[in-house]
Amino acid sequence: MSTHSGFKSPADCPGIIPVFPLPGALLLPRGQMPLNIFEPRYLAMVDDALRSERLIGMIQPDAEGGGSPLAPRLYRVGCAGRISQFAETGDGRYLISLTGVSRFRVESELAVTTKYRRCQVSYDAFAQDFEARAGEAEVDRESVLRTLRSFVDANELQVDWSGIEEAPNEALVNALCMMSPFGVREKQAMLEAPDLKTRAEVLIAVTEMELVRASGSEPTLQ
Repeated sequence: MSTHSGFKSPADCPGIIPVFPLPGALLLPRGQMPLNIFEPRYLAMVDDALRSERLIGMIQPDAEGGGSPLAPRLYRVGCAGRISQFAETGDGRYLISLTGVSRFRVESELAVTTKYRRCQVSYDAFAQDFEARAGEAEVDRESVLRTLRSFVDANELQVDWSGIEEAPNEALVNALCMMSPFGVREKQAMLEAPDLKTRAEVLIAVTEMELVRASGSEPTLQ
């Protein structure tokens, strides 16, 4: 069975993976996503993933793209995560954690006999995802932290500032994006950002727009 360290380039990843459509769920490379699995089709998906490469593709359904309630159309970009933790509860649920490996682009959805969906995917456009901390030097960390402080103050939140200050730029930006309370479109924009610098800029812009909306004021043009 493959180990996480075995995924070092797009060529190392399987071209066909199960996908888990979940609105608002954003997984990014090297990020950690806990999941509580209870639907029979996704219990079967986890069982099958554990018998192979342990990869599951997290992807958002596109509510405006058509499809059916049981099989909504999917966005074209998702992120593959490897099952890095697994536990079974007494009532038959699975508690798993995915570690993000790489984003992927959906090339086609397969006709399947399984209850869960599977897609033919390509990772070639996201080769940089396999390089830890790529692009960190270009991130405007001060702007990220300043915007975060404004959001925290406006919402009266408690955060571990010491942990935030110590986090490398990649871990900081990706964790803030994954934990952010924003909608499907905003999460998808963060996912599809071409690099870490752009993802940080998207996070800042979305957060600032939310702060303006929440304050009831209108943005001013300079």
